[in-house]
Formats: sequence, C-alpha cells, structure tokens
Amino acid sequence: MTSSTTPGTGSGTSRPRGGLLSPAYATTTIGLFSLIVFAAFESMAVTTVMPTVARSLDGFDLYALAFAAPFASGVVGMVGAGMWTDRRGPLQPLLASLATFSFGLAVCGTAWGMEVFVLGRIVQGLGSGAMIVVAYVLVGLVYPARLQGAVFASFAAAWVLPALFGPGVAAFVAHALGWRWVFLGIVVLVAVAAALVTGTARSQPVPEQPGAASRSRLGWAVLAAAAVLALELLGSGTGATLAAAAGAFVLVVVGLRPLLPVGTLTGGRGLPSVIATRGLLAASFFCAEAYIVYVLQERWDLTPGQAGIALTCVGVVWATSSQASSRLGERVSDVAALRFGTTVVLVGVAGIAVLVWLRSGGAGVPAAVPVAAYVLASVGMGFAYPRTGVAMLAATTDEDRGFNSSALTVADSLGAALALSVSGIAYATAERAGHDPFPAVYALSVAIGVLGVLAAVRAAPAA
Repeated sequence: MTSSTTPGTGSGTSRPRGGLLSPAYATTTIGLFSLIVFAAFESMAVTTVMPTVARSLDGFDLYALAFAAPFASGVVGMVGAGMWTDRRGPLQPLLASLATFSFGLAVCGTAWGMEVFVLGRIVQGLGSGAMIVVAYVLVGLVYPARLQGAVFASFAAAWVLPALFGPGVAAFVAHALGWRWVFLGIVVLVAVAAALVTGTARSQPVPEQPGAASRSRLGWAVLAAAAVLALELLGSGTGATLAAAAGAFVLVVVGLRPLLPVGTLTGGRGLPSVIATRGLLAASFFCAEAYIVYVLQERWDLTPGQAGIALTCVGVVWATSSQASSRLGERVSDVAALRFGTTVVLVGVAGIAVLVWLRSGGAGVPAAVPVAAYVLASVGMGFAYPRTGVAMLAATTDEDRGFNSSALTVADSLGAALALSVSGIAYATAERAGHDPFPAVYALSVAIGVLGVLAAVRAAPAA
C-alpha cells in the first residue's frame, strides 16, 4: 500500500480533515451505510419470515441449515476477498461481491424447494461475506484512525431503520405478496448502494507491495465451510452418521486454523483473543436470535409480526449501545468494552434460556420477559461488537490489513455458522428424545457466551 499510511492505524498524514459527512467522506459514508442497511434489512427479514418459508417449502428439517449456510459460505467469500484486496485493491472484489449477493437473493426468491432455497443462501453468503471484508478494508484505507470508531458505530446505526421497519415490512410483504418478494425486492436496492461506493473503491490505488497470500487459504476456507454444513446435516443422525459428524467438527477446526492469526483458537493474548471474542460473541448471540421468533411463535403463540417486534427493539438498542461505546472513545478502552459487552451478552442469553425452560415446564411467563432478556443481550453486542473492529485495525499494518479484516469476519461468520449447526443437532437430539428442543438450543448459547467472556479477558496485548 502507499507509504503515506501509518502502520497500525490506517490513517495517513495527507488525509483530509472533517467528519464522516464532510465533503471528503460523505459519498463513501453514505454508500457503506446503505450497503449495511440493505444487508441488515435482509437479515431482519429472513429471521422474521423463515418459519413461513419452512412451512411453505416443507423444510423444517433444514431450518437451522438455512441460517447456517450463508454464515458458512461467507467464510469463503471473506477469505477470497481478503486475498483479492491485498493484491489488487478493493474495486474488483467489491463488484464481484455485490453481483454474487444479488444472485443469491434471486435464487432464494424463486426457490421451488427448501434444498434450492438453502443453495441460494449459500450463494448469498459468498457475496455478503466478501462485501463485508471489502467494507472493512475501505474503512482502513479511506478514513483516519480518529474516524474509524465512528464508522463502525455507524454500521451499527445502519441497523436502526431495518430494525424499526424491517420485521413489520417483511411480515406485511410475506402476507400481501408472498415471502418470495422479501428476497427479490432487495436486489434493486443493493444496486443503488453500489453506485455510491464503487467510485471510492475505484479511486484506491493497487497495492505497490501486495501482501503474500497463499492460495491454500482459500482451500482451507472451502474445507471449513463444507465441514460446518456437513456437521449440521450429519449430526441429526445416529450411529455411524453421528461419528461422521464428529469427524466434520474436526475438519472445521483444521480448516479454520490457517485463516486466523496464530493463537486465536488457544486464547493467545492481544489480537488473537480479539478475533476469538468477535467469533464467540457472534456465535452466542446469533444462535439465540435464530430461534427467538420461532420460540415466540411456538411457545407463546405470537404471530410473525408480533414476534418481529423483538427484532425491532434489538436493532434500536444495539445501535444506541454502539453509539454510546463510540462516544466514550478512549475513556473506555477497547479491552474494557469487550469485557463489559461479553458479560452483558452472557447475562441476556442466560435469561432467555431460563425463561424458555420455565415456559416449557408450564410456567405462565409473559412473552415480554424473554424479549427483554434478548434486548439486554443486544446492549452487550452493541457495546463490544464495533470495538472488535477498532481493536483489530489498531493491531494491523498495511501488509496484513486484508488478512486481519478477513480473519475478524471469518471468526464472526464461522463462529455463528458452527453454533447454528450444533444448535440444529441439539434441537433434533432433544426432539428425538421427547424433550422440548428450545431449552437445549439456549443452553448451547449460554455455554458459548461463557467462552466469550473468557476470551475477552485475554484481549489485552501481552506486556
């Protein structure tokens, strides 16, 4: 990369001054913000309508896989985009990611069976994973260090409008036009955001000294993603099939190691534990989120629109918490923010687990109580999630910005995918044994949350 960039900060001495919406940054900020808005709307919409999709396509046996698929395939897109940007700059991977994401949405919207729908989710994940990495790289290239925290906080704020209107709009569209238009309608919106951010990507120089990137990393990413999906498919069986699932879990770990900084899987201090914290946060929270609408419909008899109110509250609170974390800035260190956030997430998901367990035993728990626990967990996510990006960039140089940005999002995506795959196994196992499957799912979310707190403790760099 150009020599004007200071290693470890991503900020150059020649960077223009001003805020996120100053003339120098306004178009880029709006473009990146818009991409996150539409990705957020898609996420909120899918969570709201997934029970409807599963009923329509008779595919409840693939419910967890439909959530895990884009997280898993996103790993391949992330690694590929990280390598691509380190060698060729951000423009080409940005265009490819947007086209792939849109094509995946089109496949989902026209699927005639749950298997095809899951295939569309895989393609969609490839595009969205690559798109997020390019966005992180652009933050490091375009904005000075003093604005990077605000940019990541704006990414969280980009969830506010989708959170306020996404679940309700998705439920309305699914009822009035059919669930397919929830996916097809987003394609046009993505093209609008692409037009805003492409110019910025085009203006970035091709690296003068491309980072060394082994093509084998892409192969490891494919292995890890395929193993996660195989784990969910095989884990619901018994005997030899269950043994094969255990083998798939080992392959996930084998494929994951080359994609992350050394020490990430063993709790190494500093950057490795920052990356691990991000993955465990995503795993715990999104495992809980994937089932929240489902459990509210099945155990509290809410409609999709009523259950979607929980997503609305979470989006607003997450964004508000992110803004608070950003405004506190250096008054609260990144490590302190991670420790506080992971603890609050653990308390929130543990509350959901206890309340779902009580409900399964016949207790008259109002639906508002588990929703409140879910919202509490989002406070922790909003406070800690953006800070993982800031902490990662602070430990990054020009030569490894793509790799570390990729590693952060790989941990995020694969952590969630792995948790969702294991949750599908827990759900099927509990149901086969004649037990309520929802407490098993939320117990898994709590266990992962404990690991997240332990990782955050080690996020401080070694002396």
